[in-house]
Amino acid sequence: MSKLNDEKADVDAVEHKERADSLSDRLPETGSPERLSAERKLVRKLDMRFLPTVFLIFILNYIDRNGITTARLQGLEQDLGLSDLQYSVVLSILFASYCPAQVPSNMILNYVQRPSWYIGGCVIAWGLTSALTGVTKGYGGILACRIFIGLPEAAFYPGAIYLLSRWYTKKELAFRSAVLYTGLLISNALGSLMAAGILGNMNGKRGIRGWRWLFFIEGSITVALGLFSIWALPDYPNNTRWIVGDQRRLAQARLAEDAGEADQDTEKDTPMAGLKMAITDPLVLTFALMSASQLLGLSFISFFPTLTQTLGFSTTISLLLAAPPWFIAGFMCCLNAWHADKTGERFFHIAGWWWGVILGFVISLSTMSVGGRYVSMFLMSFGYAGFAMTLVWVSNSIPRPPAKRAAAIGIVNGIGNLGNLMGSYVWKAEWGPKYHQSMIVSLCALVLSSLLSLGIRQHLIRKNQQLAADERATMPVATENRVKEAAILEGISFEQAMEKRRGFRYLP
Repeated sequence: MSKLNDEKADVDAVEHKERADSLSDRLPETGSPERLSAERKLVRKLDMRFLPTVFLIFILNYIDRNGITTARLQGLEQDLGLSDLQYSVVLSILFASYCPAQVPSNMILNYVQRPSWYIGGCVIAWGLTSALTGVTKGYGGILACRIFIGLPEAAFYPGAIYLLSRWYTKKELAFRSAVLYTGLLISNALGSLMAAGILGNMNGKRGIRGWRWLFFIEGSITVALGLFSIWALPDYPNNTRWIVGDQRRLAQARLAEDAGEADQDTEKDTPMAGLKMAITDPLVLTFALMSASQLLGLSFISFFPTLTQTLGFSTTISLLLAAPPWFIAGFMCCLNAWHADKTGERFFHIAGWWWGVILGFVISLSTMSVGGRYVSMFLMSFGYAGFAMTLVWVSNSIPRPPAKRAAAIGIVNGIGNLGNLMGSYVWKAEWGPKYHQSMIVSLCALVLSSLLSLGIRQHLIRKNQQLAADERATMPVATENRVKEAAILEGISFEQAMEKRRGFRYLP
C-alpha cells in the first residue's frame, strides 16, 4: 500500500510539473508594482462593464416586483375585484416560487459554462411576465403572473452574488455587492418617481388604465435590458469572451491567492455534492434563519408607498416622499460596504444597521406626527445597508468549493425570503394607519436576527483561533488538489502555495 501511495505521489508530482511548465511565464510577484498595476486594470475593466449591468438589472428587478404596490394606489384592487386577503396572497405568492427556485438556479449557474446567457435569459423572461401583468382581468390572472415572475427572478440576486464571488476577492466583494444592492434601494426611489409620472400622465390613454401602462412600460424596459446583459455580463474567469490572455490567468490566480486554493470544483464537487455539503453545514442553516428573521424585520419595503401615504398627502406626493429615504440609503449602503472591505469586519457592518431600524420602529410607535414618522422611515430604509452584506458574509465564510458556495448562497437567500413572505401578512391594512402590531413583530424579528449574527461571529472567531493553533492539520485530498491548481496558476511551487494558504482567515 505504501508503495502504491508513493507511486501516486510521483505521478501527481509529474502532472503538477507538466501543468506548471505549460504555464511557465510566471505572473508578477504578489504586491509588486507590476502586479498591482495589472490587477487594477483587470478590476477596472470588470467594474466598468460588470457592475453597471447588474446595477441596472437590480433596479428593474425590484421595480417589476413591487410595481403591484404602486399600482394599488390607483385602483388595481378595485379593477380586478380583489379583497384585502386576496391582495396579500397576490403579493406573497411570488415568494412561493421565488424562494425554492433559488437553490436549483444557483446549482445550474455553477454548472453552466455561460452564466451571461442564463442570467440574461431570465431577465427577459421576467420582463415579459411583468408586461403581461398589465393585461390581467381578475384574481386568477394576476396570481398566475406573480407565480411565474418569481421563477426567473430567483436566478438573479443569488446568482449575481455568486458570479461576483467568482471574480472579486473577499476584500473587494463587499463594496461591489453593495453597488449591486444599491440598485434595489434606488429602485424604490426611481420606481416611485416613475410610477408617479406614469400613473399621473398615462391614466386613460388609449382607454387603458394607468396601472396597466405601468406594467407595460416597466416590463418592456426590462426585456431590452435582458438582451443587452447577454452581451455585457461576464462568464467565468476561464472562458469570458472579453477577458483574454494574461488577464484571464490573473483573474484565476488572484482568487486562488485569496483563499490559498483554486476557485474550482474537483470531479467530486458536483452540484448535488455541493448541495449536500451546504445542507449539512450548521453554519449555512444559521445564516438562513438569520436572513429570514432579518427580512421579516425589513418587510416594510413592500408597503413603503402605503406607509408614506399614512402621512396624509395625495397619491403623487406620497410617491415623491417615498424616494428620498432610498437615495440616502443607497449612499449609506456603499459607504458601509467600502468601510467593511477596508477593515475586514462583518458583524457590526451588518447588525448595526438593524439597531437603527429598531430605533425607527420605536419612534413610529411613540408618535403619529408627520416629522417623527418621516424621520423613522429614513432609519428604517437604512436597515438594507446591513442586508446588502448578508450574502457577502456567506460567501466569505464558505469560500470553497464553489459548488458548496453556490448552493449555500441559494439556500440562505431562498429561505431568507420566507421572511418577506411572512411579512406580506404582517403589514395588514386593518392595522393601519399606525401599524403598531406590524412594527412590534418586525422589531422582535430584528432582535432575533441580531442574536443569530452574534453567534455566527463568535463561531468564525473560534474557527480562526483553530486555524492559528493548527496550521498543519491534515488536508482533504480535494483541498490539496485546489492548492496545487493555485500553485500552477500563480507559477509557484506547491510548498509556496501551502505557505500562502496558511495565511487564510475568515472575516467575523
